Amino acid sequence: MAEQDERELQAELARLQQEHRDLDAAIDALHQSPAPDLLRLQRLKKRKLLLRDRIAFIEDQITPDIIA
Repeated sequence: MAEQDERELQAELARLQQEHRDLDAAIDALHQSPAPDLLRLQRLKKRKLLLRDRIAFIEDQITPDIIA
């Protein structure tokens, strides 16, 4: 993998991890509200799962496969 490509993946990974943490905080705050919007909560959780999958994919791209 080219050094430039890896830097771009690292930057995207950092951005996605930050968004994942922000969604986690938003979900926690929504849970704490007296009458949480269940539809919004469901959408936030779905987005968080999509981010987790994308993060895992990028981490796999960055980390080289080790054949034992």
